[in-house]
Amino acid sequence: MAGLSLDVLRAGKKYRLINFGERHDFEIENVLADGDFEVKDLDTLERYNLKELISYGKGNDFLLEEL
Repeated sequence: MAGLSLDVLRAGKKYRLINFGERHDFEIENVLADGDFEVKDLDTLERYNLKELISYGKGNDFLLEEL
């Protein structure tokens, strides 16, 4: 199954990102003007920017899907 593009992410929706073997479930809280997103991790409730998760690039297993 093909994953989603970062262009289609919407505030209030929940997503799963798999990259370099790590899985992150998060909810988009705010769309920023620079194309980044403020997200809340659904497991730890930590808040961070989505670009922090992909700052080291996209691995062969990169997958973004809606929950």
